Amino acid sequence: MDANRIGGRRLKKRVFEILSANNFNERLPEIRKFPGRQVVSHLFSCLYNTDDLIKWRAVTAMGEVVSAIAASDMESARVVMRRLMWNLNDESGGIGWGSPEAMGEIIVRNKKLGDEYARILISFINKNGNYLENEVLQQGVIWGIGRIARVRPEIVKDSMPFLIPFISSRNTILRGLATWAICAIDSVEAESILLPIKDEDSKLKIFSEGKFTEFSIKEIIKDRRALLSLFEKTEVRIQDTEEKQYHGYSGS
Repeated sequence: MDANRIGGRRLKKRVFEILSANNFNERLPEIRKFPGRQVVSHLFSCLYNTDDLIKWRAVTAMGEVVSAIAASDMESARVVMRRLMWNLNDESGGIGWGSPEAMGEIIVRNKKLGDEYARILISFINKNGNYLENEVLQQGVIWGIGRIARVRPEIVKDSMPFLIPFISSRNTILRGLATWAICAIDSVEAESILLPIKDEDSKLKIFSEGKFTEFSIKEIIKDRRALLSLFEKTEVRIQDTEEKQYHGYSGS
């Protein structure tokens, strides 16, 4: 069957099959065979899925698809990024579950979009910027920054002063994700910054490579250099177009 002629309902089913597959990582490239704009529409709805695994795999797939779109039509890719940003705006009338995570994943996978939009993602935790008050959305932004930092730490290094206050948060997940992101941006500087929580046993699950992995905060700090190689560094293809507690986190 010609992927470009697949009907809307059938495409939605195929996308969901890929997101649900036990071998999701192997099947992910299949999603690039379908019409990009149609796939993006289905992935937006999956960002709101109450099954955490589906939601997070939709984040991964969004990065894959939008990067592919950008390779031939950068403006259409920017439209998707602006839609994700709009979802985080109070005027949108909704709550942008999954939007900051999707922005982070797209930024990781496309160099030009990363250069353009990393600072905007950072602005969502800057109290003098586009600060988001919702803690779940804050978690998404910090995950996105940490995700980027594992591949291109230089474009999110300016987020460090905005991340540091979160290590004092009462929210375990925010503390853990901030720790994870800080370690990725600068593992040497992290040692002194994270000294007050270096022995914290609180645990959280972080999504990577199509699955969740659980860590304690002290494990993230102690093994920060090893974790850099564990998370995402090997599998991501960065596209340089100039060359041609229910939304996925859990803590205790």
